[in-house]
Amino acid sequence: MTFKSIAEDLQDRTLRAVAGVLGKLGYVAGLREADGTYMHWGLARIHGDAATQRALTEAHKGLVSRILRMPLRKLLQDVEESGGSKEMEKVAFLDKLRERPAQLLPPTPGAGTARHLNSVLHALASLVKNQP
Repeated sequence: MTFKSIAEDLQDRTLRAVAGVLGKLGYVAGLREADGTYMHWGLARIHGDAATQRALTEAHKGLVSRILRMPLRKLLQDVEESGGSKEMEKVAFLDKLRERPAQLLPPTPGAGTARHLNSVLHALASLVKNQP
């Protein structure tokens, strides 16, 4: 039996099953509780709560960083992959992400991260609504 690190376990078994970078961000953000901790029963059971918190925090930071570095054109393609192919599905997906800004950011985000991410999501929503 091969043992995986928690980071490998999270990537291979959990995040790989979620479509798109924005979809992954929505998934990880959805694991955050009101107090800012993450809740993932399977990872915590296998790897312990402290390791789970660290791994999910790092994954969350990595996803936000990746999104903020991606060109809008690629993010627009990712919206289709993550949120669906129809305009209504894409708009609903982006609205759902934008309605929970506190969860969308990892703990202790860098300066300007919240504004940058919000502006990227706003731009994507505008582009989706104005696509021919």
